[in-house]
Amino acid sequence: QVRLVESGGGLAQAGGSLRLSCAASTTVFSINTMGWYRQAPGKRRELVATFTSGSTTNYADSVKGRFTISRDNAKNTVYLQMNSLKPDDTAAYYCYAHVTDLTTRLTYQYWGQGTQVTVSS
Repeated sequence: QVRLVESGGGLAQAGGSLRLSCAASTTVFSINTMGWYRQAPGKRRELVATFTSGSTTNYADSVKGRFTISRDNAKNTVYLQMNSLKPDDTAAYYCYAHVTDLTTRLTYQYWGQGTQVTVSS
């Protein structure tokens, strides 16, 4: 069982900053990948930033140089620091995790509830 709890969304002016947090709770699964997706109304869901196997990171081209993903292993938490926000960053942001069940060796995907980020000009 995996639970993802998100926080940190809200309102910001263009050029401002927000920090998102996602805490993962599991004692049964091994976490292979954690990160963030976002989806605006009428738009397709897109990857924002992730940690992948081998602790590598990847970012959407639209956020490189502005957003930074980080983690705190002691707290089982990942963060997304968002700087220099733009109106087109407005979206619902979703934490996700790809995990392996250590008893069956099968992999599963889990999603948080989502947190809204709105950026005004």
